[in-house]
Amino acid sequence: MKKIKNIVIGGIQQKVFNLVLIVILLMMAAYTVVIIHQAGRIGSLVTETNEKQRQSISESSRQTMDAVISQSMGSSTRMEAYIANDLFEDLADTVKMLGDYAGNIFRAPESYTALPYALPDPAKEGEITIQLLTEAGLNVNDPALAEKLGLVANMSDMMKALYANGNVNSCYIALPEGAMLLADDHSAGKFNEDGSLMPIPIRERDWYKGAKETGRLFYTDVVQDVFTGQIGIMCALPVYQGNRLAAVVGADLFLDNMSEAVAGTGKNGAFTFIVNQYGHVVFSPLTEGSLRVRPPMEAEDLRQSDEETLSAFVSSALKGFTDVTAVNVDGEAYYMTGAPVESVGWTVISAVSQATTRQPTDMLEQQYDSILSEAMAAFNGGLGHARITILILLAVILVLGITGALVLSKRIVKPLGIMTERVQSLGGNNLQFFMEDAYRTGDEIEVLADAFATLSARTLQYVDQVQRVTAEKERIGAELSMATDIQASQLPRLFPAFPNRPEFDVYASMTPAKEVGGDFYDFFLVDDDHIGLVMADVSGKGVPAALFMMISRVLIKSHLQNGETPGEALENVNDQLCEGNDAELFVTAWVAVLEISTGKGIAVNAGHEHPALRRANGQYELVVYRHSPAVATLEGIPYKEHTFQLNPGDSLFVYTDGVAEATSADKELFGTERMLEALNRDPDAEPMGVLKNVMDGINAFVADAEQFDDITMLCLKYIGKQ
Repeated sequence: MKKIKNIVIGGIQQKVFNLVLIVILLMMAAYTVVIIHQAGRIGSLVTETNEKQRQSISESSRQTMDAVISQSMGSSTRMEAYIANDLFEDLADTVKMLGDYAGNIFRAPESYTALPYALPDPAKEGEITIQLLTEAGLNVNDPALAEKLGLVANMSDMMKALYANGNVNSCYIALPEGAMLLADDHSAGKFNEDGSLMPIPIRERDWYKGAKETGRLFYTDVVQDVFTGQIGIMCALPVYQGNRLAAVVGADLFLDNMSEAVAGTGKNGAFTFIVNQYGHVVFSPLTEGSLRVRPPMEAEDLRQSDEETLSAFVSSALKGFTDVTAVNVDGEAYYMTGAPVESVGWTVISAVSQATTRQPTDMLEQQYDSILSEAMAAFNGGLGHARITILILLAVILVLGITGALVLSKRIVKPLGIMTERVQSLGGNNLQFFMEDAYRTGDEIEVLADAFATLSARTLQYVDQVQRVTAEKERIGAELSMATDIQASQLPRLFPAFPNRPEFDVYASMTPAKEVGGDFYDFFLVDDDHIGLVMADVSGKGVPAALFMMISRVLIKSHLQNGETPGEALENVNDQLCEGNDAELFVTAWVAVLEISTGKGIAVNAGHEHPALRRANGQYELVVYRHSPAVATLEGIPYKEHTFQLNPGDSLFVYTDGVAEATSADKELFGTERMLEALNRDPDAEPMGVLKNVMDGINAFVADAEQFDDITMLCLKYIGKQ
């Protein structure tokens, strides 16, 4: 044995040193193996967990987007089909009115006097005229034909009035002899370039043949107007005298606005197209492929398409509303939903590319990848620092001995084991990694754990936010859609309202400032000789005002139909509405009951606008008198009644404050003076024309300014007994 500076070589001290050195080296080797193994397990678990989270986020986002697409596409498509159906039903109503009038003429021709008619006059271009058009070679001087034309010329005023109201682009009556009377303001378009009158093959036109062959109301395919070149659709109805065809009446409706509206939908992978009863695409923003518009003779019947999903979907959409369906067209996948236009047998179809619907999910995955990239960068950086720290720790362990090595080993390995077990337990609904005291080691393990916790919290927060926002939008959209449908269904919308009562004519309209409003109107027969009229305005806007409006309307109508006078009815309704009125809503109302046989009326004005009255051959003027308080303000209020008298030819106009208070961009009110000017622009107009004149005046005044209040109007013209 040798002793060198207190170190005995070959002695117990050396053996102990060698033993400790061997143990330390073995522990260092074992520790190194453990660290490498645990790091590999963590890397594998990180990759596995990230893939699970990515799949969960992608599936949740896809389901959410599918629900949003199904709700929004279904609602918008139904609304577009409803608007189109309403347009075509208005056209059908116009033609039926012409048919009824013509039927009356042919059933009792002795009751009508022959009236004059004339050929088109190019000097009257722009003026609404009744024009005689014939087939080539027809002798218009034939006495029998001239007599029949003079008879149907009794419809001239009606046809000009229908055309002037803007509901149709022309209306006409055609005779089996090959002549027709047509109302429009395009007289100059009836002539050839050489100035000769253009002959029209009337009995060869689709509308004439279709009405004659079917024996009922007939819609043509979309065609180009022979006089203007515009695209449109024609509706025709046969009129019989006994079992013999006496005439065919009809009207044209240009569809340029519908075509432009459809053309404007082709954006961001979504678009709308319309298919007619023959399976032909009649309107589409696409210019190529199976869904483009083709001439009728070249059009493809999509019900017979080689694309099985497309043919099956179009066939279903023409029969009824279809849910969102996956459809393949020209090699591209779409989601489609359809709603039928029942009046003409068409269907409105909304489509969106499936690639477009994937964009939100792709964006979410990109954001997730970005967060993951940042976390992995922090992890890799921490791992690099960990390697250096481990080398230092190993050196310290070598110097400090077995005790230090055991302490450091325990400190490093234990948190990694806990973290590994926690990462392995992640999955399903348990995706959040929490920072625990066991990971707070002050080194790279704490950095890694903190990065995991941050990534997990951000991911769950983003998914939760998407789900909550989507659910709230769906709930609000469903409630507003239901409230709008309920409110619209409560008001009388079918005109003429009383086609079997020639003693009067009534027309009303409401344009809400929001999706649902607080104004309402009503008219109804109290009994065979009395009609009730109501014009009211509920304070406030939106769903609460709409609900209060529905209750008020039902109560007023119920009391009037029970035989109460307007004053008695409002007293009772006021007491009922005051009960439990915590929202402190109130109603201004003008309520009247008119005796149809005499024109005598009783009215109550509960804080409402002054009505306007026009005597026969006179001008509209305001009827001003002291008002009673608004309804639902204070119980026990008496309501003062006012009597009035309507004579044949008199007209009554009532409205809400949204008319007079319509505001321009310069904050100027429309006012009652401008309202009277609009009313008196054509004081002889029928009720529908009166409301249109006022609305045109308001629109011209406010221009692009936002509508702040509901605009509700009602006009009644008293005709008296015939």
